[in-house]
Amino acid sequence: MCLAIPGKLLEVFDENGLKMGNIDFAGSVSKACLEYVPEIKIGEYTIVHAGFALSVLNEEEAKRSFDAWDEVIDAAQADGIEIEKIERPD
Repeated sequence: MCLAIPGKLLEVFDENGLKMGNIDFAGSVSKACLEYVPEIKIGEYTIVHAGFALSVLNEEEAKRSFDAWDEVIDAAQADGIEIEKIERPD
C-alpha cells in the first residue's frame, strides 16, 4: 500500500519530448513526468507515484488530504509518537 501527500505543481517544462514538472511536496521539490495528466496547470495539486503524476487534485481535495494527515499525526502524538506536521504549500 502506498500513502501519498498532494504536491503542488510549480513549473512545467519539456524534457526529452516529455511534459515534466517540478512539484512541491511539503517544502521538498521533486521532478515528475506529467504525461498522464496533460491537463494539469501550475498551482494545481497532484499525486505522484514512481516519478509519474497520476491524478490532478483541486485545492479542496488537497486540503482534505492534508487534514486527514493532520488527524493521523495528532493521533500518533496523542500516543506519544513524535511526528512533524506536514508543511502545506502556499
